[in-house]
Amino acid sequence: MLSYRHAFHAGNHADVLKHTVLIQLLRYLGQKDAAYMYIDTHAGAGVYELDTGYAAKSAEYETGIARLWERKDLPPALGEYLQLVKEMNPSGKMRYYPGSPYCAEKVLREQDRIRLFELHPSDGKILEDNFRKLEAHAAAQGQRSGARGKRVMIQKGDGFTGLKALLPPPSRRGLVLIDPPYEVKDDYRKVKETLDDALKRFATGTYAVWYPVLQRMESRQLPDKLKRLPANGWLNVTLSVSGPAPDGFGLRSSGMFIINPPWTLEPMLRELMPYLVAALGTDDKAGFTLESGATVTPHTGTRRT
Repeated sequence: MLSYRHAFHAGNHADVLKHTVLIQLLRYLGQKDAAYMYIDTHAGAGVYELDTGYAAKSAEYETGIARLWERKDLPPALGEYLQLVKEMNPSGKMRYYPGSPYCAEKVLREQDRIRLFELHPSDGKILEDNFRKLEAHAAAQGQRSGARGKRVMIQKGDGFTGLKALLPPPSRRGLVLIDPPYEVKDDYRKVKETLDDALKRFATGTYAVWYPVLQRMESRQLPDKLKRLPANGWLNVTLSVSGPAPDGFGLRSSGMFIINPPWTLEPMLRELMPYLVAALGTDDKAGFTLESGATVTPHTGTRRT
């Protein structure tokens, strides 16, 4: 099934959480001079237009990035994320939203490597076109000329399968983002099995999994299954912007599960998550959970006025 298009959801509350965490993970790896590799198993189109097409039709960005656009009191991690998005919109108008490949391209250094997988034929072509434009722009400014094929590689295919050939990366340092559409139940199984295999090949890597928090059993069980994987440590954070809808439809809660997280991530999230609940929450059921090890710390918050 290839009907999922992330453009419908670009910039929503789940993207705010996912991309803020992603940027902080990449920044941490960049603190050492040694190169590292970023692998995105479900890269999407890379860049999304918010004022046309799918994104304009769904307007999910109004639940996320739009609520932060004019804020001046952002925590540092959220401020860095918003700055990256605003750099893509130099006019000041919110028109474009960066997907995870673009976030990585802006954060990674010249010596680091980006490996992107996308199975959807239309999004795969858009992803290639977007990176071609980025390279042309960089070349026009005398930056990163001829880097494609070395620094960035894009493969049209299944990231679950393609990941195996890339682990361990030559530098033995890396971050893998696994962000499938979860359109079918099988995606939940593939996430767990892919991580189980990846940890055998690259036990010291950092792995970040985005997942929807839904009523379906597979969604509820996924975090507990990931906690049992043979890793040095894990961290699980969820953000809920409201209680579930009466009809059960719509995404109101999502999570990021990180295997082998940096020590800096948990204290950053303890500062960030109450702010996100207040800024993005829409009712008194808004809240977050933050777990590490076997300890669960539930929190609830109300919308800030």
